[in-house]
Amino acid sequence: QVQLVESGGGLVQAGGSLRLSCVVSGRTFSKYGMGWFRQTPGKEREFVAAISRDGIVADYADSVKGRFTISRDNAKNTVYLQMSSLKPEDTAVYYCATTDAPTWGIGRSQDEYVYWGQGTQVTVSS
Repeated sequence: QVQLVESGGGLVQAGGSLRLSCVVSGRTFSKYGMGWFRQTPGKEREFVAAISRDGIVADYADSVKGRFTISRDNAKNTVYLQMSSLKPEDTAVYYCATTDAPTWGIGRSQDEYVYWGQGTQVTVSS
């Protein structure tokens, strides 16, 4: 079956950096778009970033644009989220997800993603 395993979360001071990784198994990774989402207690899960199957096209939420970078290594079945200039409001559980069907596009809607990781906690202290 398809599995997504995130890693790289942790505690960091404001202004610091973290890199999240998500390894996908059980499907041909290079055929699917990938996304990162995040969720804090009491709030709905929100879109963070997405990347096309070939890694050429990326999209970001306005709140992270210019600070976060999504990338992927299709040879390693891995998608990354490089987070810099972190703010306390970036504190959340971060989830990676893969699209339902093979696609060249990217999307912001959770409905477009069918498989999800277990999440990794990112905590930014002020």
